[in-house]
Amino acid sequence: MDLPVNTFKRAIHAGQQQIGFWNSMACPTTTEILAGSGFDWLLIDAEHAPNDVPNVMAQLQAMMENTTHPIVRIPVNDPIVIKRHLDIGTQSFLIPMVETVEEAQAAVAATRFPPHGLRGFAGASRASRFGRVKDYHHKAHDELCLLVQIETLKGLDNLEAIAAVPGIDGLFIGPGDLSSDMGHLGNQGHPEVVELIEKTIARIVAAGNRAGILTGDETLARRYMAAGCIFTAVGIDTGLLARSTEAIAKKYKS
Repeated sequence: MDLPVNTFKRAIHAGQQQIGFWNSMACPTTTEILAGSGFDWLLIDAEHAPNDVPNVMAQLQAMMENTTHPIVRIPVNDPIVIKRHLDIGTQSFLIPMVETVEEAQAAVAATRFPPHGLRGFAGASRASRFGRVKDYHHKAHDELCLLVQIETLKGLDNLEAIAAVPGIDGLFIGPGDLSSDMGHLGNQGHPEVVELIEKTIARIVAAGNRAGILTGDETLARRYMAAGCIFTAVGIDTGLLARSTEAIAKKYKS
């Protein structure tokens, strides 16, 4: 059995725009529906959504029928948390709140087996298809994609150095926390925030790395893609369901 190919990693390294969607419902059925909707990638959120490791695994299984690539946002940059998600077969990670080179290097080390890192050995995990992938431990890193979130002004101060860390495949701008750190809590569309994000995308590209973002605002999404954003999430399941059902209820009750 061959190691699954990380199509998302290959695409962003080739400069191909990847359109994604945020999945926060912590439900395999929802994940299966979204995975069949035609997005290039789907973010399974374990930071701000009530997901644990078994539930994330069930959602990875729910996506196997489709070509949409799963990316898991873990709750914290911790080697044990990363190891557990690696062992269930996660190949692409979004690591929250990375502010320094050392934090980026720690995330990379957690995804590599010794001597290149500190990932613990498991002989027959789901990641190796229960020991059926030949030489899994020698080639697993080839199909791993590591994205780090830049969400603070401190992270921006260290942006180029973080982008230069070997093993970091992309830098994802977190507009919510970044706007909050700028003094614009809850206002991701503030002109100062938008301007800074566009400049940050340009800096990431100039540093030779790849930029990503999440925004449900189509105008902003297209602006950020035009600025060089290469993996772009354009909506969130919970918000979509809430606004859609509100509209239906209002239609019949007004």
